[in-house]
Amino acid sequence: MTLRVFVADDHPLWRDALVADLEEHGYQVVGSAPDGPSAVRRVTATVPDVLLLDLNLPGLHGADVCAQVAGLATRVLILSASGEEHDVLAAMKAGASGYLVKSATPEQIRAAVDATGRGEATFTPGLAGLVLGEYRKLASEPSAPERPVPELTDRETEILRLVAMGLSSKEIAEQLVISHRTVQNHVHNTLGKLQLHNRVELTRFALERGLN
Repeated sequence: MTLRVFVADDHPLWRDALVADLEEHGYQVVGSAPDGPSAVRRVTATVPDVLLLDLNLPGLHGADVCAQVAGLATRVLILSASGEEHDVLAAMKAGASGYLVKSATPEQIRAAVDATGRGEATFTPGLAGLVLGEYRKLASEPSAPERPVPELTDRETEILRLVAMGLSSKEIAEQLVISHRTVQNHVHNTLGKLQLHNRVELTRFALERGLN
């Protein structure tokens, strides 16, 4: 299935080059925006599969854009010049599915867009540990009473635990000797049961319940 992608970045040369590369490789770019407010309006109107989002946007910071489109069926992949801890954590807490710095190659960006479209969390090397560390810290803090949790199957629980350990769908499939598609189906079913949106939220859910 062709992924529908929206690009939000305030640097026109970078934005145009990114759009051109995505279109050349078969992605359907449904629009682009140079600032935060127009990104929110256009993404709300088009509901792409993936929003490729810069953080430092005029008018509205990327993390705020991410928060405002969180209710849509759109997964957000941050592509930013910043790899600073506060930027990464702000974006992930706002609902982003992954985070790349702009030093990534076009091939790495396309691979991350594909992974984001599948509901997988993708990070520039080194950032995944930062995010997991923050979620572990949050999980150790007192929290409000938990809402009832739908019962998961043994296989769903097993895969959820591996997701929390940071394994990709491919790595989980290899470890459990099942197909990549089967892993994706289990992750999709678990997301639906728990009313969560992406693997990042699944990871936090699992860490809060000691499943890592």
